Amino acid sequence: MTTPVTHPAVQARVSKWLGVLPHDWSGARLCQVAEAWTSNVDKHTVEGQPAVRLCNYTDVYKNSSITSNLDFMKATATAEQIVRFRIRRGDTIITKDSETADDIGIPAYVEYEADDLICGYHLAIVRPDPRAVAPRFLYWVMVSSAVQSQWRVLASGVTRVGLRSTDLTKATIPLPPAADQLAIADILDRETAQIDALISKQHGLIKVLRERRSALLDQHFQSSEGKRSASIRQTLMKLTRPAPSGLGVVTAYRDGVVTLRSNRREDGYTFSETEAGYQEVLPGDIVFHALDGFAGAVGVSDSHGVCTPVYHVCRPRGDDDPEYLALLLRYLGTSGFLAVQAPNVRQRSVDFRNWSTFARVPLMLPSPDEQRAFMADYRARKASVDALIAKTQQHIAFAKERRAALISAAVTGQIDVAGRSAA
Repeated sequence: MTTPVTHPAVQARVSKWLGVLPHDWSGARLCQVAEAWTSNVDKHTVEGQPAVRLCNYTDVYKNSSITSNLDFMKATATAEQIVRFRIRRGDTIITKDSETADDIGIPAYVEYEADDLICGYHLAIVRPDPRAVAPRFLYWVMVSSAVQSQWRVLASGVTRVGLRSTDLTKATIPLPPAADQLAIADILDRETAQIDALISKQHGLIKVLRERRSALLDQHFQSSEGKRSASIRQTLMKLTRPAPSGLGVVTAYRDGVVTLRSNRREDGYTFSETEAGYQEVLPGDIVFHALDGFAGAVGVSDSHGVCTPVYHVCRPRGDDDPEYLALLLRYLGTSGFLAVQAPNVRQRSVDFRNWSTFARVPLMLPSPDEQRAFMADYRARKASVDALIAKTQQHIAFAKERRAALISAAVTGQIDVAGRSAA
C-alpha cells in the first residue's frame, strides 16, 4: 500500500523524494511541522548593545550537536535579534550557504540553550512543533539524503549558493506515527554512535601513521652528524629561462607535487591576468612557491611548461639529489624553519619572492650518495605507511556510507521498528 495522500501532485512529490513509505506514514512539508528562518546576526561588537555568544557557522558545520562544551564567539546583538535568534533545546540549526550546492544544509542538534546564546549569520534555525514531530527525529531527517538532495535542488546562486527561508519550508519530509519517530531516533542515536566511535578510532590510526611518517623526516633532517652546511645559493642555481608560447601552466601544490595545472582538477595557488615574467619549467626542475613554499608547495617538476614569477625555478649546482633537496625544503617550510628566517613579513606566509633573501637560508646536507640512499629508503617506508593510510581511509569511507544508508533507511521506513515494513 502506498502513502495515504489525497492529491496526485502531493503523492508524486512524496514518492519522488521519499520513495514508498509504510502504509501508516505520511509525507509533509517542513512548514507543516516546524518553523524555519535564517539569521542576520553578524560577528560584530557594537557599543551599547547587549553582550551575546554566537553559535557560528563552524560550530554547526563541525559538530553534530550544539553543547555547552563549545567555545562560542563573543559579540553583541540588538534586543530584537536576541529574541528572534536565541536558540533552544530541540532546535536543529543548519548551514544555509556554501560554495557548492552539495555542501549546504549541514545540521546540528541543539542540546544546550542559554539566554545569551543566539544563532549567527549564514545559518538557519529549524524549530519543530513537538506536537507534530519529535525534535530528535526531525534532526535525523535533516541529516538524511532524502532532505540533503532537496537542498541541492532548492539552493540558488552562482559564485556562492544558499537557501532562502521560503525554500527551507518547502522540503518534503517523512512523518511516521509518534511512537515510530521516537523509536527511530533512539535507533539512530545508538547505531550512529557506534559507527562514529569506529570512525574516530580510524582517524586516530591515521594520525599515528602520519606521525610515524613525519618521524622518518624528523630523525634524518634534525641531525647534523656527518653533514655539511651550505646556503641555498651555494646549493641551488636559480634559472631564468624565458617562457615559450603555447605551454601549459605548471603549479606547485602543497602536497609536494609539481605538475601542469591541467593535470589536476583543483586550482593552483597563483593566478595572473598577464604572462609577464613567466618562466619555463622543465622536468627535473626544483620549483619553490615563494609564498606557499612554507606550506609545502615545493617539489620537482614532472612536466614541461611555464610558471608565474612568484616561483623560484632551480637546479642543483653540484651532484646533490633534486628530490632530496625539494624534500628538505618542504620539511623546512612545513616545520616552521623558513618562517623563522623572515619573521617580520606582514603576511600569513613567508615572502621569499626576493631571491637574495631566500638564497641565504642555510641547509645541512649529507653527501650526494647518502642523499640518494636516504631517498630510496624513505620512498619505500613512505609507500608502506601511505598504503596503510589509504586502506584506513577506505574503511572510514565505507563506515560513512553505511551510516548515511542507515539514516536514510530508518527515516523513510525501510527499517522495521514496530513490526511493520514499507509496502
